Amino acid sequence: MNRWRELQSHGQSLWLDYIRRDLLTSGELERLVEEDGLSGMTSNPTIFEKAINGTDLYDEFLKKESGKPGATTAGIYESLVVEEIQRAASILESVHRRTGGKDGYVSLEVSPHLARDAEGSIAEARRLWKAVGRENLMIKIPGTPEGMPAIETLTAEGINVNVTLLFAQDAYEQAAEAYIRGVERFLDGGGDPARLASVASFFVSRIDTMVDERLEAKGAEASDPAERDRIRAMRGKMAVANAKLAYQRYLRIVAADRWGALEKKGARRQRVLFGSTSTKNPEYRDTLYVEELIGPETVNTVPPETLEAFRDHGEVRPSLTEDVEGAERIYREIEQLGISMDEVTDALLEQGIEKFVQPFDKLQESIAKAAGTAEKTS
Repeated sequence: MNRWRELQSHGQSLWLDYIRRDLLTSGELERLVEEDGLSGMTSNPTIFEKAINGTDLYDEFLKKESGKPGATTAGIYESLVVEEIQRAASILESVHRRTGGKDGYVSLEVSPHLARDAEGSIAEARRLWKAVGRENLMIKIPGTPEGMPAIETLTAEGINVNVTLLFAQDAYEQAAEAYIRGVERFLDGGGDPARLASVASFFVSRIDTMVDERLEAKGAEASDPAERDRIRAMRGKMAVANAKLAYQRYLRIVAADRWGALEKKGARRQRVLFGSTSTKNPEYRDTLYVEELIGPETVNTVPPETLEAFRDHGEVRPSLTEDVEGAERIYREIEQLGISMDEVTDALLEQGIEKFVQPFDKLQESIAKAAGTAEKTS
C-alpha cells in the first residue's frame, strides 16, 4: 500500500508545499492526487521566487504581460500567481467535491510586507479572493498579533484562511480562537458554515534548528561529561514535542462546549497543518517530521523531496498522541536549562517573516527587470 495513502486511515491529509507551471501542465499533479492521495497545495513567496527565477517556464508569460499598456511589477506578479493558483484549484476541484469541502485547497499568501498590518492584510486578502474566484482557495495570513483580527474578519466574511507562521502554542490557540469568533460572526450574518474551511499552519523543523543551537551552547558550558551528554541528547526533540502539545490544545478546543455548539450548526473544524516538515539537520531521519506527527484531523504539507522520501521509506503509525507526557517533559527540561521557548518562537516568527520578504522582493525585482523599464516597477 502507498505509504502516503496509509496516512488517510489515520485521519491525516497530504498537501504539497510546492507549485510550478510544469507540475500543473504535465499531468504530474493529477498523478500525485491519484497515486499518493495528494489533497491540497500550499505556496509562499519563496516557492514562487524559485519557480520564476530558477526556470525559464515563465519567460514567455513575463514577456507578454510586460508588453501590455500600463503594466506594473505588482500587476504582473499578481496576474502570474492568480493564474497559477487558478490552475491548481481547477485540478484540485474534484478532491474538494469528493471530500465535501474538507480538502482540495490551494493556498495563496498575502504580501509578507503586510505581516504587521491587519487592515492591509484584510484588503489584499479580499482582492486576491475575488481575483482567484475559487471556493477551494485559502488565503494565507501570518499568525502575528496583527494577523489575528484579520483572521477573524476574513472568516466572518466567508473567506477561507490558512494561518501561517505559527511557532508558539499560545499563538496557535489565539489563531484558533480568532477562527471561532469569525465563524460565530459568519453564522450571525446568516452564512452557511459548511462552506468555510481553515487550517492553522504550525511550523516544525525550524524549532529544532534554533533550539539545537542553544542546546549545543549549553552543552559546551557544562563541565560534567554526563551532564553534557544529557543536554546534547535533547537535540532534535523539541520540534516534535512542541507540535504534539499544540495538538493537545486543539483537542481541548474542539471538545469545548463553545465549539460543540458551532459544530452542531455545521461548522467545520480548523485543522492543524504541520508545515516546515523537511528535515534540516542531515543527522536526523529525513522523514522525521512526518512520521512523528501522524494523527486525526490534521494535514502535513511537504516539499517534493520529503514526499519522495516518505513514499520510499516512511513509517506510518498513529504517533501524534503517543507519549504526550514525554513531550511535556522535554519541553519542561529544555526550559529549565534556561532556553526560553517564548524567546525562540518570537525570534522564529520574525525570521519567518523576513525569509518571505527577501524572496518576495527579489521576485519583484526580477519582474521589474523583465518588464524592461523603471516606470513599470511601481
